Amino acid sequence: MHDCPHCTESFEDEADFLGHLRDDHPAAFGAVDRRRLDQLSGDGGDAGISGTALLLAGLTLAVVGIVVFVTFGLGGSSGDDGVAAARTPTNVGGAHTHGTMEVVVLGDSVDFSRDRYQLRANAFHFEAGEGTVWHVHAEGVTLEWAMSSLGIEVTETSVTFEGTTYHDSDPQYAVSVTVDGEPVDPETYVLQGAPDARNAASQGDHVRIVVEAE
Repeated sequence: MHDCPHCTESFEDEADFLGHLRDDHPAAFGAVDRRRLDQLSGDGGDAGISGTALLLAGLTLAVVGIVVFVTFGLGGSSGDDGVAAARTPTNVGGAHTHGTMEVVVLGDSVDFSRDRYQLRANAFHFEAGEGTVWHVHAEGVTLEWAMSSLGIEVTETSVTFEGTTYHDSDPQYAVSVTVDGEPVDPETYVLQGAPDARNAASQGDHVRIVVEAE
């Protein structure tokens, strides 16, 4: 049985599952991934392709992450996804919670709906072209780890974004890292979310990271 990570649909046949991803959740994938999904789901390829063959087919990271996580319940063996952080999530695939996030750097809001921020890691990600509600699929996901998985390094007093580090000790900038309006230490703060994505805003953590010019 293949459960869709984007909705409540389930499929016994893998080709039907892949076709569903292609047809009903196109925003979650780039053009290359959609072409490969066409082939793997039977539109130009072998509809009976196995999960092992899928991995060998060279599907890019976003699709591989979904199929491995959903089909095999693995979500990665170590849970680190190459993220450099002090604390690594555990039990990847053993949880599914949601919250909201806003990051503003010098007046510009970071758009997490962009492909570059979608499905970057199994333990924490944005998905389906949505850039406000985050998904946690592991235990012990710290704010530091979550942001690092997106390519943004955050400490209590600094934010490194697109190669530039903004530090609160620099008189030019003011850095704020809060959850539900309270300052937190990203290295130790573990994200708390709502089981249902529809309640992410009311029941899950609201993360707000702001860099302002003084």
